[in-house]
Amino acid sequence: MIGGMALAAPPFSLADTPTRTELLAKYFRGLGDPTRLRILRLLAEAGELPAGELVSRLGLPQATVSTHLSCLRWCGFVATRREHRAVIYRIADARVRELVAVAAALLEDNAEHVACCATIDG
Repeated sequence: MIGGMALAAPPFSLADTPTRTELLAKYFRGLGDPTRLRILRLLAEAGELPAGELVSRLGLPQATVSTHLSCLRWCGFVATRREHRAVIYRIADARVRELVAVAAALLEDNAEHVACCATIDG
């Protein structure tokens, strides 16, 4: 508790003392969901979007988008600000945008192999 307010429980759990490699793998798993990547790409294109607009553009239920936004926010991929009643989302750090762009560029050379990889799907 901080100032009488309970802290939100983290949405994931790890070993008590995870290694840097485990944390890095978990960081990449945060990017490993198609909906979260779509959110990041929409934010990269638009700069900022309210949560309701993300729901509309993704065509998914509000609760689903909210869950993904919470994950992205918790892990530091996106940041928020309030504008009246709306919560406005943006990419938290330019390096996140760069990371996604580098991954997309690398995929150009490896798309067929990635599509056929049974280990990642398993």
